[in-house]
Amino acid sequence: MTISTRGAGKAPAVLVLEDGRSFRGRAYGAVGETFGEAVFSTGMTGYQETLTDPSYHRQVVVMTAPHVGNTGVNDDDPESGKIWVSGYVVRDPARIPSNWRSRRTLDEELASQGVVGISGIDTRALTRHLRERGAMRVGIFSGNAVQDEGVLLAKVRQAPEMSGADLAAEVATKEAYVVPAIGTKKFTVAAIDLGIKGMTPHRMAERGIEVHVLPATATLEDVYAVEPDGVFFSNGPGDPSTADHPVSVMRGVLERKTPLFGICFGNQILGRSLGFGTYKLKYGHRGINQPVQDRTTGKVEVTAHNHGFAVDAPLDKVSDTEFGRAEVSHVCLNDQVVEGLQLLDQPAFSVQYHPEAAAGPHDAAYLFDRFVTLMEGQRA
Repeated sequence: MTISTRGAGKAPAVLVLEDGRSFRGRAYGAVGETFGEAVFSTGMTGYQETLTDPSYHRQVVVMTAPHVGNTGVNDDDPESGKIWVSGYVVRDPARIPSNWRSRRTLDEELASQGVVGISGIDTRALTRHLRERGAMRVGIFSGNAVQDEGVLLAKVRQAPEMSGADLAAEVATKEAYVVPAIGTKKFTVAAIDLGIKGMTPHRMAERGIEVHVLPATATLEDVYAVEPDGVFFSNGPGDPSTADHPVSVMRGVLERKTPLFGICFGNQILGRSLGFGTYKLKYGHRGINQPVQDRTTGKVEVTAHNHGFAVDAPLDKVSDTEFGRAEVSHVCLNDQVVEGLQLLDQPAFSVQYHPEAAAGPHDAAYLFDRFVTLMEGQRA
């Protein structure tokens, strides 16, 4: 990746997809070249949380909302310590941000962190293309990186694919740390960081949970060294079929029947631990307006998603697994994709989406209370 932060607003830029289609626009953020998997996010707001979500590592995010950057960038909303997207695509960037918390423009933030983007393209046409053809590799080139499109296409096709990518350890913390409970401490949770978002341990802390965030490489012995009342497996990037170590650790937790909660990548880890397969979705679910039904209550929730893989589990029956009976607890109403799993004979469940949802919506926040209930029941 070649990066410059000078003259981004005036430099020409081109986006090249691996199937040969291209879009021309202007540089946004840093000038240079970048590669990743082209995906689209349907959220109308929350771009700062999207950019700093570690689950977007090695992905080029296309924003379907046409006007982006109008509230600038503040120092309170990031979900991690840096921007993780490998590239950013917008149609109409805000010229002047307007928000009392804004400290700098989005363009400036992207440039300062070396994130190559492109603006002024037809993101609606690009999104329709990705829906029809599926997520694929892409490159963004600006300034001196713009060359003959045949040369650029060859570069894109040499970039690594998302299938088979083992990325969790690249984004996870290297050292364990503790997020203290807010108010009276009620429980201790060991959280395996596979790409955890900052709001997740905060939501648990709000409920009196002291959260010990552990690296993705943590062993079962590391987990139980903190004497947890429950174990949490976080969201994260990459192909779940590569996550053999987290699966091994989770199976150890299930054998001990410790209350367990997983989200996103953690849902896929639970699926694999129970013997189900995983597969890559055509273009994934990304955004903050995805309808999901909690099949245990019948309630429909508007939820925040960021996943390109899903669990292959039967929707129409209870499955017998090594750890007891399991069923699909949540399902996406757009396409019937599995959005949650639960065990019926021990305290373990997971969801494919994001109940912490810092940018909203908050329909699924009750899932943290469900985790607390499991730990209360185990303690009783």
